[in-house]
Amino acid sequence: MIHATLHQLKVFEATARHGSFTRAAEELFLTQPTVSMQVKQLTKAIGLPLFEQVGKRLFLTDAGRELYSTCQEIFQRLDQLEMTVADLKGMKQGKLRISVITTTKYFMPRLLGPFCQKYPGIDVSLTVTNHERVIDRLANNQDDLYVMSQLPDHVDIKSHPFLENPLVVIAPVDHPLAQEKNISLQRLAEEPFIMREPGSGTRRAFQKLLDAQKLSVKVRLELGSNEAIKHAVTGGLGLSVLSRHTLLPESSNSELTILDVEGFPIPRQWYIVYLSGKQLSVVATTFLAYLRDAAETLSGSFATISDWARCREEILFLDASEVADSQESVETAESKDIVMQG
Repeated sequence: MIHATLHQLKVFEATARHGSFTRAAEELFLTQPTVSMQVKQLTKAIGLPLFEQVGKRLFLTDAGRELYSTCQEIFQRLDQLEMTVADLKGMKQGKLRISVITTTKYFMPRLLGPFCQKYPGIDVSLTVTNHERVIDRLANNQDDLYVMSQLPDHVDIKSHPFLENPLVVIAPVDHPLAQEKNISLQRLAEEPFIMREPGSGTRRAFQKLLDAQKLSVKVRLELGSNEAIKHAVTGGLGLSVLSRHTLLPESSNSELTILDVEGFPIPRQWYIVYLSGKQLSVVATTFLAYLRDAAETLSGSFATISDWARCREEILFLDASEVADSQESVETAESKDIVMQG
């Protein structure tokens, strides 16, 4: 029987995760010699090397990888036990780990805020990264729940749709197509485009629509950030296709507009995802139930084509009013001058 303390396992897990004695020591508020000694004692208890050092880097051995996987399972079960006990006491306590793709930053904070207020005993760890990293974290079971729009086809998962994620075409407000209705896809294909990076779910969905019509577009620029794309569109470099969630009504201004194009919005969904067979913790189950209800109230808070059209009309009206007021002021001033001169 292997004799190892829980403290030694925690030290080993942190060292394996960081690949560094120094960074593990910083995380655990220990000295580096203490971390090294704990790993050395654990290695002796296991009877096989857990790390091999190449230069300044640490790499797990086969035995180390097996122990690291076991440590993750142990700590997850302990966390789950703690949450279950708290639930039995009538309290919701514990830690919730969520990984989401970058576009969700436009709505996840508004979902997490009320949840944290409702359950102050729950600590939320939110990782925001690109689609590929989220898939990697999912495959390695690093978090409780994952939010994405494009489901993986090589990982056995369970998924629950909770929010619509329509894709729209955006353009500068002064673009020649801005005032047109039912723009054909053929006409749209004549314009230069700013696209997300290859492999992006948004780009794949748009490409699928183009392929169905046997069309292609000229890609002037590829960018990996929604905000960078919006700035590029504002600068007149081309049109783009983005999630409607990147466009909030309060940000609808005179710089961007949503085009009315045939085949758009492209319907998509946001999904909450976890590994098939994974036993969700009490906290994760609580958040999953909360998310389904909260998302319904969130759906109407994003800009639609009618929102943007209304904003354009208001802007045009205000501009016209300002011009009229300005002319009236000039005429009044001129009248005063005439009276004074008289």
